[in-house]
Amino acid sequence: MQILWTILIGFVIGAVAKLLVPGEQGGGFLMTTVLGVAGSFFGGWLFGLLGFGSVGFIGSVIGAVLLLLLFRAMNK
Repeated sequence: MQILWTILIGFVIGAVAKLLVPGEQGGGFLMTTVLGVAGSFFGGWLFGLLGFGSVGFIGSVIGAVLLLLLFRAMNK
């Protein structure tokens, strides 16, 4: 059951990140979910390095946005 929550929350975080970044966003459900889950881990790691405690939803979205921007920069 936990994996289903991870997928659902990852999709929501990925979708929010795609809404915040202007321009064409490729990928479907799978790419959006992977972006959200990876962004959550990246945001948690980054905010942990900066000395913040719990990341929460905002930190996860920030991590996903940063990963999306990095992905787009590498594909240009």
